[in-house]
Amino acid sequence: MAATATASVPVTPQGDYTGRVIVDPVTRIEGHLRINVEVENGKVKEARSTATLFRGIEIILKGRDPRDAQHFTQRTCGVCTYTHALASTRAVDMAVGVSIPKNATRIRNLVLAAQFLHDHIVHFYGLHALDFVDITSALKADPAQAAKLASNISPRRTKAGDLKAVQDKLKAFVGSGQLGPFANAYFLGGHPAYYLSPELNLIATAHYLEALRVQARVARAMAVFGGKNPHPQFLLVGGVSSYTALTKESIAEFRGLIREGVDFVNQVYIPDLLAIAAEYKDWTKYGGCSNFMTFGEFPTDEKNLNSRYFKPGVVFQRKLSDIKPFLPEEIKEHVRHSWFKGETARQPNAGETDPQFTQAEDLDRYSWSKAPRYQDEPMETGPLAQMLISYMQGHAEVKKTVDMVLKKLGMGVDDLFSTLGRTAARGIQAAVIAGQVGKWIDEFEAGAKDSTLVTPWEMPQEGSGVGFVTAPRGGLSHWIEIRGGVIDNFQLVVPSTWNLGPRCANDKPGPLEEALLGHPIADHNRPVELLRTVHSFDPCMACAVHIIDPQSNEEKVFRVL
Repeated sequence: MAATATASVPVTPQGDYTGRVIVDPVTRIEGHLRINVEVENGKVKEARSTATLFRGIEIILKGRDPRDAQHFTQRTCGVCTYTHALASTRAVDMAVGVSIPKNATRIRNLVLAAQFLHDHIVHFYGLHALDFVDITSALKADPAQAAKLASNISPRRTKAGDLKAVQDKLKAFVGSGQLGPFANAYFLGGHPAYYLSPELNLIATAHYLEALRVQARVARAMAVFGGKNPHPQFLLVGGVSSYTALTKESIAEFRGLIREGVDFVNQVYIPDLLAIAAEYKDWTKYGGCSNFMTFGEFPTDEKNLNSRYFKPGVVFQRKLSDIKPFLPEEIKEHVRHSWFKGETARQPNAGETDPQFTQAEDLDRYSWSKAPRYQDEPMETGPLAQMLISYMQGHAEVKKTVDMVLKKLGMGVDDLFSTLGRTAARGIQAAVIAGQVGKWIDEFEAGAKDSTLVTPWEMPQEGSGVGFVTAPRGGLSHWIEIRGGVIDNFQLVVPSTWNLGPRCANDKPGPLEEALLGHPIADHNRPVELLRTVHSFDPCMACAVHIIDPQSNEEKVFRVL
């Protein structure tokens, strides 16, 4: 049955539905994702997450110079390009045994901080907001009341005239019938899962549009030190090539652009997050996972994971009082339920990428994504994992920010094990980084007289390495084996493979598949509840799968079965 509901036609809730619901493709993500759930009496009973394109970067890299890896891997995605370049470079850094100069590490960290601010702003507004915000409802708002509300929730003064101008633009936009990013009307128009007042919807819509400009400014900051964005080319094995970053002019430009992002996070993003979350506190009941893992990030010594500003750690069964150390050797990738040959789970450095497609409707082997496991357990990775683990490790800034959010929302730490908690954690992480990045710039500027940005090294005939990066979406690792001075094996284990991968050989569902269980479906023709939790993970299936099968490269429209 096609999803044909329009924004002007309210749909009666059908909360007792039993049957199958398929969302294919899931929009407002990077890449291609299919969600297949079995619903019983209006609640999700079973879920399958399917990555629908084949990843072949590992095959392309075999036999190439290890220094080429970053230039290929960062083109797996048009959003998180730098994090892939960094993971590949760190992998080769380890394989050749080189140490990184302090200022090179600082530059790497500053560009990564900009990436975090950029990605979290884009995610909350551009990718996730429409799961909570009914755009057309904003047409009913009183701009004066909306301005008063905005000034109450934010330290920034908002004028009624500015909101009226946004409302008028929106009215013309909707009246034209060309809804652009709002065209998927199955989640608009009287859906019972939307709770915000027209005034708060108008505020969120205005900030959605403002975020489009701000994210571009923060992306530009990455280019100041990175040369260009996306796909920066300043990373070198052994350091960076950003010598212009040592100048006062470049530091000042970077600082000014980052300040725009920091101000937006503090004055707009966090107030919006708190205001919207306060209306959706029932979503602390849905979307939670059991196990969490993070690699930590922002090192002072790139050879030491424990030197990172955010520390690594692992949590099993939500036991936050028992943070386990992260052990890289405990990672294995399963393919039992994936479209790859074999049954055996392998450590990534011995991994194989040997595709074997069965059929699209196969419920046994059903995804191009592998299924990473840590000590044979699925692991959620990402902002929620990092913030939970940092909170329990006593990270001062994380603890202060988490406590502030929980107090304002009247929530406890256990409420973070949820869709709403995952969304809140992303904002918390953005706020903590926004509070720290100025200090990192100061440290870099104070030491900028040291122009040593790269350490000489020689390519070995054999070597092994792994680069761990906590990307905005979560734990990213690139694994390299060098033989004869070239790449013999290269494997990418990405956040969305961890979070949205399929079942493993032990039939344990992946984190998203677990998180969807028990979800209410008010209207199976417009399953916004599914999208809410899917988007809370910020899927990047382009990172998880990379090459199009020409036999299936066809245009698709959203459908619900």
